[in-house]
Amino acid sequence: MSRSKFLLPLALTPLVLAGCLPFGGSSSDNDSDAGAISPSAELRRTEFGIPHIRADDFASMGFAYGYAQAEDNLCLIAEDTLTIRGLRSRYFGPNGSYRIPSNGAETTNLNADFFWKLSATDEAIAPLRTNSDPQAIAASSGYVAGFNRYLAEIEAGQHPGRHQRCRDADWLFALEESDMYRRYFRLAVLASSSVFVEGIATAQPPLNDGTVPVLEAPDPEQLLTDLTEAGGDEGMALPFPFNRELPFGSNMYGIASQASATGESMLFGNPHFPWEKTERLYLAHLKVGDHTEIMGASLYGLPAVLIGFNEHFAWSHTVSTAYRFTFYELTLNPANPTQYLYNGQFVDMEARDIRIEVLEPDGSVGTRTRTLYSSHYGPMLTFEAAGVPVLNWSSAKAYTLRDANAENDRLLNQFFRWNQANSLEEFIDLHASTLGVPWVNTVATGPGQQAYYGDITVVPNVSDAKASGAQCSSSLSPVFSQLAPGLPILNGADPACQWDTDPDAPAAGIFGPDNLPSLRRDDWVHNCNDSYWATNPAEFLTGFAGIIGDEETPRTLRTRKCMQQVVDRLDGSDGLPGTTGFDLRNLQSVVLDSSLLSEQLARQEVLGAYCASDSLVGTGGPVNIAEACDVLAQWDGTHNLDARGGHIWREFWRSVAGLSDTSPDKWLTPFDATDPINTPRDLNVANPQIATAFADAVQTIQDAPMALDAPIRDIQRSGVHDNGAPVFGGEGFEGSFTIAISRPNDLSDGVYDVNYGNSYIQTVTWRDDGTPRAEGFVTYSQSTDPASPYYRDMTDAYARKHWIRFPFTEQEIRSAQLPVQYDFDDLDELVETDD
Repeated sequence: MSRSKFLLPLALTPLVLAGCLPFGGSSSDNDSDAGAISPSAELRRTEFGIPHIRADDFASMGFAYGYAQAEDNLCLIAEDTLTIRGLRSRYFGPNGSYRIPSNGAETTNLNADFFWKLSATDEAIAPLRTNSDPQAIAASSGYVAGFNRYLAEIEAGQHPGRHQRCRDADWLFALEESDMYRRYFRLAVLASSSVFVEGIATAQPPLNDGTVPVLEAPDPEQLLTDLTEAGGDEGMALPFPFNRELPFGSNMYGIASQASATGESMLFGNPHFPWEKTERLYLAHLKVGDHTEIMGASLYGLPAVLIGFNEHFAWSHTVSTAYRFTFYELTLNPANPTQYLYNGQFVDMEARDIRIEVLEPDGSVGTRTRTLYSSHYGPMLTFEAAGVPVLNWSSAKAYTLRDANAENDRLLNQFFRWNQANSLEEFIDLHASTLGVPWVNTVATGPGQQAYYGDITVVPNVSDAKASGAQCSSSLSPVFSQLAPGLPILNGADPACQWDTDPDAPAAGIFGPDNLPSLRRDDWVHNCNDSYWATNPAEFLTGFAGIIGDEETPRTLRTRKCMQQVVDRLDGSDGLPGTTGFDLRNLQSVVLDSSLLSEQLARQEVLGAYCASDSLVGTGGPVNIAEACDVLAQWDGTHNLDARGGHIWREFWRSVAGLSDTSPDKWLTPFDATDPINTPRDLNVANPQIATAFADAVQTIQDAPMALDAPIRDIQRSGVHDNGAPVFGGEGFEGSFTIAISRPNDLSDGVYDVNYGNSYIQTVTWRDDGTPRAEGFVTYSQSTDPASPYYRDMTDAYARKHWIRFPFTEQEIRSAQLPVQYDFDDLDELVETDD
């Protein structure tokens, strides 16, 4: 063994962590008191930077995990830390922009600081810390210490060249344990409160002194008229999590024996998460003692596997359609707009004076103060869509929000317990008994097991009768029944309009598992972000509350593509070689196929209707479509890298997708609830709106610096890497299953810059000896540091569709392990070991 007094970049090597390191944590799984421990963990890296951690306890596992994530993503985690502390204005200035890519929220740094200071308080995060299992608490403490160990090395000048964006920044803070619980809280409310960052941070009561306008209470009929005039169908679309396709979605399959060519179960999981910020996913293999071994992905800063596999089961998630919150309409005291009627009496809102430090233009540090208000339900808010005030704070009415996931103290327990489960049955039982999953559907299977689906998640217990009944509906209920079907806006004056509680629910105010949808099948289940209803179209799930999802309604093109692919594989009509049913290889071929359902449904009709002439009238006048028609006639119908012409179709379908599926102006054959895969269909190419959309799409490409016959490899690239790798795939609205999204859709540089889409991909099955066989990608790679060897290596492999083996057994790890090993002998020295 050779020894060295210097540190080489950890990303290049496996690690052994040993030695007495002081940090707040626990010395065993059942002892969560803060204090000094002796972490005992081994951290090895295999190809593509995949960490493999073996630890004696959860605190040591967290230590190694925190160290690895810091080495790969120090700056990103540091920025998120100052954000949830409410310090963006202090270090980046108050007027800078803040956004949460996964839910569409966007505001200023100052408003973000006010939001997080109001929301992620010590009181808000205390239940997560108090009620989490000892393993979760210990791993969180360990993560803090491991992250801070790496940070200390950076501050000591080690790892030269790494993390240039932040290594000398004044906002590079050491983590505190409270930062972990704020991050967990942030994750919990991702599909609820944090959608309304700006509306919560700026909500103010009307004042007669003129500083805040005195507004009229909204008139429902006028609201609908104003929204329609503001933008037609598009003006009727409210921001996420309302009625529009999300940039934040996923696809997943559970395949059991009757759909398997091998007879063995399989799972495919593929969240479509942002390629930037802390909703990126990170792959790791964790083994704690002799009782816990799990491999898979987690969001940054959470030391547990959120989507993964082991020898007993595999699972994945997709964003659910259920609402995690409700609005309440408050009737105000005419003499005091910060008092509201409840149970026959006017009660005071809680007022909080919040002070934010800001970096002034001259470099000095100033302050901004704001008083923000909450009802007993939750924060006050305002909200507008298409520039039209929908929820405002008038002298008569105001609006507040109750968030079920802000009350969810079981989030950590759900995933840590799943990570320790020893069978698929235990996994399914824990899904229901813990009921801590915040906002995602789950699909799971195991070796020789059925395929399981469940939207067993935290949902406000509001029945359809309560949401629409005379006692609890509000003046705006008719508006929301059209704008956001299923989302209640309740009468806040009546205690009877509080959420109900099921007898089998683990907490007050939510549905229990008996009133939430689930399904087990011997063939297959899926979810691709539509509701639970057609999880398997041979067995519809019905009878659930509207707040959970819609039933007997058209599925999106992506969901129809999801189902069609399985049906075609099972009857052999997809043209793939071999027997019918899935094996790992044809499953991988199907999920990265990059074909489009919209093209399959409509290309020939479009070419036949419009391409007999060289010209077609668009919004701005006649457009020469001759070359575009020739290109589309030769197009292979995919968004694979060598495909030419698909971008013309994408821009065409971008407009067509905005038309209602239920409108006869779009489809000639209407939706049939008995056949959700094949209906609606037959595009109405005689509709002038659709003809105009085609002409406008051609004009859009002609006006952009991109050729009509450009291959995808030249015009669609990673938007998060310098000189980004080419990226195949399309968007859900065009019926693509293989997802690559550019937001905003700006073609001024002639390139789709991909910043959402396929992210962590896993395909899992099991060998005869019971060990898992798993392959996949982290599409944007493991590290956000350009100096890391793991900055874009998986991205390049993904561009080639070169599936990466995820080493799980010791033999697999050793065969892929990188050749140098390090030991921590003490706090000051990393010892290099030749392996």
